[in-house]
Amino acid sequence: MIGLFLSSNVFASDIIGYWTTIDDETKTAKSVVQIYQYKGKYFGRIVDLLKNKEAIANLPHSPKILGLDIIWNLEKDGKKFSGGQILDPQKGKVYGCEIWRNGENLIVRGKIAFLGRNQTWVPNNDFKSDTADLIPVLPIK
Repeated sequence: MIGLFLSSNVFASDIIGYWTTIDDETKTAKSVVQIYQYKGKYFGRIVDLLKNKEAIANLPHSPKILGLDIIWNLEKDGKKFSGGQILDPQKGKVYGCEIWRNGENLIVRGKIAFLGRNQTWVPNNDFKSDTADLIPVLPIK
């Protein structure tokens, strides 16, 4: 019983892996984001586009979306990951970011001050790779 509690507690805080993003307006799968750790912080990189691939790939705000980190500099803060930023590739805007687990899913919150919007991301088990050698590719300098 204790082992089950410990493993589920570790699972609840683990965000590293592949996640399918869900459009909060249409409720359809949009992309796959790989969350990885680099120098003690957490980053999220777009590794696949699932919806409107050509339109998304050619957005004027971010000419190279595939392979771009849209989340950067998150730090573990209790059960949440916070203090980082997230890029909305469609609008070309950057927001504060918080992420936490809700069962198997991730809740990803982009925010300005106390106002924000949540998205639910679901696990994606179709991708497998080693994240040890990833170096962040940030949309800002």
